Amino acid sequence: MTKLKLSAILDERPVKLTIELPAPVHRDLLVYAEVLAKATGTAAKPDPVKLIGPMLARFMATDRAFMKAKRNLPPS
Repeated sequence: MTKLKLSAILDERPVKLTIELPAPVHRDLLVYAEVLAKATGTAAKPDPVKLIGPMLARFMATDRAFMKAKRNLPPS
């Protein structure tokens, strides 16, 4: 079984953003959604748009320099 960095996508209240992605990134999101559906055993693949938020969150959570800088910021 494929070990992905994402697990099932939670259905939370979203914040709407408008972004432009390069075509290869969009194609990879489509493939990732398909692989994720197979890995989690779900019949329907998730909407690729719903992958972007968890991917960014995972990226930031595993970026040690970012986490260190974030800890050193004064509370807002």
